Amino acid sequence: MNDTTTCGWPGDDPQMRAYHDTEWGVVVRDDRALFGKLVLDGFQAGLSWKSILHRRDHFLRVFEGFDPVRLAAWDEARIQAALLDPGIIRNRAKVRAAVSNAQAFLDMTAAGTSFAGFLWGFVDGRPIDHRFTHLSHLPPESPESVAMSKALKKAGFRFCGPTICYAFMQAVGMVNDHLVHCFRHGEVGSSGK
Repeated sequence: MNDTTTCGWPGDDPQMRAYHDTEWGVVVRDDRALFGKLVLDGFQAGLSWKSILHRRDHFLRVFEGFDPVRLAAWDEARIQAALLDPGIIRNRAKVRAAVSNAQAFLDMTAAGTSFAGFLWGFVDGRPIDHRFTHLSHLPPESPESVAMSKALKKAGFRFCGPTICYAFMQAVGMVNDHLVHCFRHGEVGSSGK
């Protein structure tokens, strides 16, 4: 594939290209998978997705597969151990947010709320199929991502601003932001129906 048949943003990086070609924009409706993706996107705040993607496997090991039950039980010693690991983004606020976000996730599900149902409610349960022709047309946020961010923060989540929420929405198929000339646009669009 070349940039005239894809979105162009993965460039020549094989891991970014594989992510674009197989994961980005594919509909995800599993509570735990959505939680893990939201935590990773929180670590992305202020950084590039490439910097997170290249560490993703290590993040999964350190953060116990983003299992919310295990992560919510982390004590101060476990947080400090993670902060010593050079294979992750060693940002104290982001590591602590991952733990508190797991606790917020558990509170939500204990109250009988499906995390997937909660998140997908911001797009009425169906992907928004954009028809952008240039990368410059992709917005950094949307009314839906602003509403999602506010609701997540109200529920106790952190590192989930509107821009992070929009990137999350792109990644999990809530919006199809593959450019119209990209070979994935039609494939991803049809998978969400």
